[in-house]
Amino acid sequence: MSANGGPATAGPYEHDAIRAESISKRFGPTLALDNVSFAVEKGELFGFIGPDGAGKTTLFRILVSLLVPDAGRASVLGLDVVSDYRALRQRVGYMPGRFSLYPDLSVHENLTFFASVFGTTIEREYEQIKPIYSQLESFKDRRAAALSGGMKQKLALCCALVHRPDILLLDEPTTGVDAVSRREFWDLLGRLKHGGLTTVVSTPYMDEATRCDRIALVHRGRLRGVDTPEAIVRAFERPLFGVRANDRYRALLALRKYEHAHSAYPFGDVIHYTDDRIGAPVDAIAGDVSTFLSASGFSDISVEPLTPTVEDSFIARTEDAA
Repeated sequence: MSANGGPATAGPYEHDAIRAESISKRFGPTLALDNVSFAVEKGELFGFIGPDGAGKTTLFRILVSLLVPDAGRASVLGLDVVSDYRALRQRVGYMPGRFSLYPDLSVHENLTFFASVFGTTIEREYEQIKPIYSQLESFKDRRAAALSGGMKQKLALCCALVHRPDILLLDEPTTGVDAVSRREFWDLLGRLKHGGLTTVVSTPYMDEATRCDRIALVHRGRLRGVDTPEAIVRAFERPLFGVRANDRYRALLALRKYEHAHSAYPFGDVIHYTDDRIGAPVDAIAGDVSTFLSASGFSDISVEPLTPTVEDSFIARTEDAA
């Protein structure tokens, strides 16, 4: 069945590049995906944001027809991921989380092999992969195993793009690479989006969420929210404060016992604190927290209002769902 309920075809699909309805998957006693439903629009750069073990890889493997869901259904490009898997695999570019190219083959040999699998050549598809391959071409005779982490990911992206897919699914493509390579990789994804390619990415890095058009927050196999990064942040309900004191760890423990505390957690070099008193004046809350810490024996105290981030919103939603 297609996303709109009719027979699946390889023809034009409507607004949704992906539609998943009540997807569940279990591995023995572990429920990896629990009633997951969402849609990705054509041309979107869509991100699944969540920690390791959240279910992102299981979901991606279902969407590219490598796993069968226990319940629910999903379609990609209007093709059912179970019954239409042969047609789907010709149209999807997939980059798994673990580097899966041939380490003993050179850059050029890996790319040539993956092009041949889809009946094409590097030369024929050069313009498609040029923005990325141009950064690798000077290393084309180097074994894949000898590449840096960032270069390996760029090679894997080239191999996923060489057959001109209609949609790209990238499972944690920036995990384990340095900050500069992460930024360069997201810049490449931005170029692909500008060219109209639907791209779905998973990442454990909350700061990468802002590079996406929309995101889904994933935790313990369930979606905790799907919206734009800005809307996810705006939905943060409580005033947020950055708290500093002379002994951060002891201050964190003390704040968690404070009678008005809703949450307190380390965030870089500060403590992020939210209060149970929704609607109370921000200045009053900050003053009360400072007074409490001072009475508890702390010094060098500062309590400043903060603008929440996607990570703060993720923490709040997973705490509320616990």
